[in-house]
Amino acid sequence: MIGVVDQPVLPGFRVEEAIEIAQSNKKVVLGPGLQQDSNDLVVVCKSGVLRKKAPNTFWVDCYQKRYVPSRGEIVIGIVSQKAGDIFRVDIGASEPASLSYMAFEGATKKNRPDVNVGDAICARLLIANRDLEPELICVDSHGKKGKLGVLNEGFVFSCSINLVRKILNPICPFLDLLAKEMAFEMAAGMNGRIWIKGKTVKETIAVGNAILAVEYKSNEELKELCDDIANYVAGFS
Repeated sequence: MIGVVDQPVLPGFRVEEAIEIAQSNKKVVLGPGLQQDSNDLVVVCKSGVLRKKAPNTFWVDCYQKRYVPSRGEIVIGIVSQKAGDIFRVDIGASEPASLSYMAFEGATKKNRPDVNVGDAICARLLIANRDLEPELICVDSHGKKGKLGVLNEGFVFSCSINLVRKILNPICPFLDLLAKEMAFEMAAGMNGRIWIKGKTVKETIAVGNAILAVEYKSNEELKELCDDIANYVAGFS
């Protein structure tokens, strides 16, 4: 069977469009749900909807809760163990990821980062291979932390990976609409975890409930949802 962009696909479907582009010596980027077999064919390995982003990036948009690490993705993990110079971080995958104390901005042997067991970490996957332990870093290619690092205070909750993709999609107006109603901080990990921090505990809880309600709402219903959340919070002030 042949997979068509924006149509449902099943494992074993061939993505002829990606194969033709690769055969013309152009670069093709394969995202989650796709793999290249020994015959240089691009095949689907997960059920879902085949997607394409210009110029030549393909992936399968699927609903899943178990996270499979992918290199370069931003994840939110919980420090579960400290072993020498390495932190073990639970990212919701089949095994914990490792995070070196040197993977922080300005870290040296004398200036170690203040990281403790139980802390929430926003990090990027440096290594994600089925044969190797996942490895995290908290700096970008220029050695700057940016928005990565320890997430102080706030609240971390789990959701479906599909929900994370939805709220981070540029065409989804939810975050812009909610930001007009109240101030909050948020970090979303592609492993199905979201960290939020509002001005008060009630606002933090309200933002979390609003995010969880987005999954089955259309873009037209999001404005009403944000208004309801704002009215709910105002009722406690």
